[in-house]
Amino acid sequence: MIRHAGRLFAVLALALLCLQLWFAGRILLMRWVAPQSTSFQRSEIVRLAVDKHQVAWSQQWVDDAQLAGTLKRAVIASEDDGFAQHGGVDWDALKGAWKKNEKAQARVEARGKGVAKVVGGSTISQQLAKNLFLSGERTLLRKGQELVITLMLEGLLDKRRILEIYLNSVEWGEGLFGAQAAARHYFHTDAARLGAFEAARLAVMLPAPKRFERQPASPYVMARAGVIAGRMNSAQLP
Repeated sequence: MIRHAGRLFAVLALALLCLQLWFAGRILLMRWVAPQSTSFQRSEIVRLAVDKHQVAWSQQWVDDAQLAGTLKRAVIASEDDGFAQHGGVDWDALKGAWKKNEKAQARVEARGKGVAKVVGGSTISQQLAKNLFLSGERTLLRKGQELVITLMLEGLLDKRRILEIYLNSVEWGEGLFGAQAAARHYFHTDAARLGAFEAARLAVMLPAPKRFERQPASPYVMARAGVIAGRMNSAQLP
């Protein structure tokens, strides 16, 4: 019985190691080859096909040189202002998000109804790790795998490449992925030509693109974009 359990553990350990090596190999290849799709995008294709019986899709890869500096600065200022300095995980931001979520949950439990809004503390690298390879479920196992992949991204790719892949694959609306598609859809221009306020508006949409795409010029988006535009000059590019 003990021998059988030991063999089973060895097989599981080997399978886990092979999975990590597969992730590492895929990430290493991304030094030279852009990913054709992400796990999140594939799940969205299935959802659209099942729910709407059609897949309206817009995405176009553009190289780093065709991504406006205004957009890079706006996204960093909005999503991860320590991007250029941290090693993939902003532990202070995670700790702050954990405390906010605990307080929100306590308020919900005190009222006896509703669902607490979850505040994220993920960096750009963590968001990319999740979107590239993982599901959207919230479990400790999935979060642990996200951390491992994040460290692989930071170890095998430079910051410029991580940001380039992120901006080309992140969601900006239903079936709308990447900076070039977003710039064309919302402002009828290219990602290389985005002005500061346009870039700030796109950055504001990232946490909830499907919600904000219904009113991309809502008072909240415009006000928040003004705040982000004011912080952009201090955002450090990799």
